[in-house]
Amino acid sequence: MYRLLLIMLCAYCVILKCSSCANIIPPGGGPKDSLPPVLVKATPDVMSKNITPKKIILSFNEYIQLQELGKNLIVYPTPKNIPTITSHLKSVTINIKDTLKPNTTYVFELGNAIADINENNTINHFTYVFSTGDHIDSLTISGKVVLAETGKIDSTMVAVLHRKHYDSAVFKERPDYYTKINGNGYFNFRFLPKDSFDIYALKDETGAKKYISLTQLFAFNNKPVIAGEADSITLYAYAAEKETPKVNATTPQKITAKDSLLFTTNIENGQQDILSNLEIKFNTKISLFDSSKIFLTDTQQVRNSIAYLPLDSNKQKITLTHIWKPNTKYNLIVLKGAVKDSSGKTFNKNDTISFITKKIEDYGSIKLKFSNLPENKALVLMLIQNDQLVESAPIKGTEWYRKLFNPGEYDIRILLDKNENGKWDPGDFKQHIQPEIVEPISQRLTIRANWDNELEIKL
Repeated sequence: MYRLLLIMLCAYCVILKCSSCANIIPPGGGPKDSLPPVLVKATPDVMSKNITPKKIILSFNEYIQLQELGKNLIVYPTPKNIPTITSHLKSVTINIKDTLKPNTTYVFELGNAIADINENNTINHFTYVFSTGDHIDSLTISGKVVLAETGKIDSTMVAVLHRKHYDSAVFKERPDYYTKINGNGYFNFRFLPKDSFDIYALKDETGAKKYISLTQLFAFNNKPVIAGEADSITLYAYAAEKETPKVNATTPQKITAKDSLLFTTNIENGQQDILSNLEIKFNTKISLFDSSKIFLTDTQQVRNSIAYLPLDSNKQKITLTHIWKPNTKYNLIVLKGAVKDSSGKTFNKNDTISFITKKIEDYGSIKLKFSNLPENKALVLMLIQNDQLVESAPIKGTEWYRKLFNPGEYDIRILLDKNENGKWDPGDFKQHIQPEIVEPISQRLTIRANWDNELEIKL
């Protein structure tokens, strides 16, 4: 009996010990830090007056770092020399290199550049303000920048203010104030003095904040605005000139049997779109083109009547125009020596490309119904696919119809055609002519093949 009790007692102790070991829980790491750093002290204080500091020290409650400072930093009034900004442990130091103007409110926007070390929590829109005078300016100018040709937004643009009221200032002078445009196209100047400004928006790829090229996106307001008195302003940006596509230079070389000129066409999967011209594209510039050696035939080798459009501006594309018959077989004949490029390359042999035109059933019809059309306004319908203009046509009434149209998804835009020439025209800053405005329609047009497609558009 005693032996049995002793065995049971030992077994109980072993079970108790194992149970105790199994329930040991290691200490946890604590909750994750999700809070951004907090400013605990600024020297001089934020919103200080009557000061001309050369150094500003910002102290935070935890270890911090600066990230993408160049993308975030905005200082205004615009300094001649960008201040040096560094971080160490829990502080940020701003060293000012300019002589500060009297009676001026200075703003240092660090955006989202300040973050903690451990979890990379950022302080959103951090701003430090002080004044060299006896008050802090508090007026604002706000607005929106829209791309006139598309109605879209380009958040890489900046808005700038100039006190000097002459047109060449935006070409030659640094702006007095500038700010960034957000993802929705809006800008907001804060802490402005009571003053009159010319306001512009521009694409600033060089960092100069100047209008330096006619291919640059640019917008201007027709008249100066007074801080604190202007309603929200809409600026319509445009590029006065299109950028010229770069053309690869060619080097003259000796012609050999393998040096045949290469070309492609817009014939897809052996089919030609009956709504489009036939295009022949080359990989180099064309210097000689013999139209008698490029032609169309039917299956009986009978030549078809065609016309040739002039070479494009890059001299790399030949366009053949023809009234296509649906579901019909054709041959594109390219004879030896038809084309020669600037280096002397040509076709070393005759070539034939056989294809068939699309059927009527491969297309869909469109009927668009418009409501709330503005009176006495010339409007142009623009259909866009992959950012390319596919169709444009004046809107003459409340309905627009096309019997044949290529299937696909299309964006819709409406052009307010001020000069009634049927196309979008950019602005002219020298003449103070604003660009024509395009309104994007939120609805998308879906065209299905062999289908009557209808859509109602309310302007």
